[in-house]
Amino acid sequence: MKLRTIESKDNCAVKTLIQTSLESFGLDIPGTAYFDPQLADLTSYYAAESAAYWVVEEDGNILACGGYGPFKGDGNICELQKLYVAEQAQGKGLSKLLMDQILLAAKDHYQHIYLETTSKLEVANILYQKYQFHKLDQPLPGSEHAMDVWYLRDL
Repeated sequence: MKLRTIESKDNCAVKTLIQTSLESFGLDIPGTAYFDPQLADLTSYYAAESAAYWVVEEDGNILACGGYGPFKGDGNICELQKLYVAEQAQGKGLSKLLMDQILLAAKDHYQHIYLETTSKLEVANILYQKYQFHKLDQPLPGSEHAMDVWYLRDL
């Protein structure tokens, strides 16, 4: 398995991975990443210096993806974005691999990392708590997603 920065050739496979993952939890609804306008061209979206996105590839197949980008309204906070692992690759440590990379890279640009998720994603919530994300009572101002769980972590 190889962890690398997203390339334009990955855009379609990453979009499919994200949307398939969301569909499996009934989260193919407005207010989720399923309908994010940048989903068709994540390479361009994450090309900014204040953002980054990685994929985990094996034998030409994208097995996992994730990254971070700026959070609206506060230049000290970034947002953990679009961290997904294909069903057939779950349980192999790919979330940890991506999370370690994201946190390491984000601390060069930001002081805090924020994320929004849903209580339906039990395994994801366990991961965030293991990484010492602190659960918030409400989303940060400027949030645009329809999630019901919010976390913040110092970098």
